[in-house]
Amino acid sequence: TVDESELLTVPDGWKEPAFTREDNPKGLLEESSFATLFPKYREAYLKECWPLVQKALNELYVNATLDLIEGSMTVTTTKKTFDPYAIIRARDLIKLLARSVPFEQAVRILQDDVACDIIKIGSLVRKRETFIKRRGRLLGPKGSTLKALELLTNCYIMVQGNTVSALGPFSGLKEVRKVVLDTMKNIHPIYNIKTLMIKRELSKDPELRSQSWERFLPKFKRKNLKKRKEPKKKNTKQEYTPFPPPQPESQVDKELASGEYFLKERQKKRKQMEEIKAKQADAVKKRQEERNKAFIPPKEKPVVKTKKASTEKKIDIEAIKEKVKNAKKKKLGAIPVEEVKLKMAADEKKKKKK
Repeated sequence: TVDESELLTVPDGWKEPAFTREDNPKGLLEESSFATLFPKYREAYLKECWPLVQKALNELYVNATLDLIEGSMTVTTTKKTFDPYAIIRARDLIKLLARSVPFEQAVRILQDDVACDIIKIGSLVRKRETFIKRRGRLLGPKGSTLKALELLTNCYIMVQGNTVSALGPFSGLKEVRKVVLDTMKNIHPIYNIKTLMIKRELSKDPELRSQSWERFLPKFKRKNLKKRKEPKKKNTKQEYTPFPPPQPESQVDKELASGEYFLKERQKKRKQMEEIKAKQADAVKKRQEERNKAFIPPKEKPVVKTKKASTEKKIDIEAIKEKVKNAKKKKLGAIPVEEVKLKMAADEKKKKKK
């Protein structure tokens, strides 16, 4: 009896045996081919590395042609081709070369345990500015985010134009696609990178392989944006009434109400002149007040009376006299009297001994 979990898990270090001519000795029945276009700026690089591409594909018995006039690359099988999947790998190789992946990395697609994934990100975001911002977020400062993603997934990632080309194992490609699509949906790649780091540590423990990892993985909550500020001026809708609004008064109605309509032209002119003179008088009065402001003296600060020095503290005259007497006894640079007496006594003892 064998445990089912052991049957489901792939043993460490296991590798699928390579496909040889013995597996398909008669070769392929039909000839198949794939072609892809490449941009103009890749022409110089492809021209240089094309002999290396042909050499790598000749080992799989696949022909490769470069058409610089049309701007395309074509791969076709031959009678000697025995591996049916070789043409698919050759197709992926020319696709990667067209998407600015260097030949040193793209040639790895010919290995059995390496696959590629070209993710189209150009149509995921509407605005061009937003697209450039999120694509830059995927790269990170000085490409640090992309480098971290490459280390965690064991994949080579190339961000070019409207596509992201990834090259590596199948498990890593799955994670790369998820991170790229989430980034384009405005989910920062750092959240997925943290999850990948935790998964990497958990995979090292053999006991946790058959268990669920949900309790270990972080759960990131989406932050709610602050409520929109209310406008200062609110347009309040008036209650609906079936009656139309009252008709505004005309100039004639206003004159009738005030009584001006019945005045003569001389009286109307006189009234207008009086109003003009009243306005002029108000303006002159305001101007005069502003001029008079310069002649108003400022308010003086009140004089602060100085407090007399307090004579409460009593001076100890006797202590000062004692200090003066002691100072007079001492000469500047002279040795104290006690030290002189000790030296005299020491000299007398020496003379007696002699």
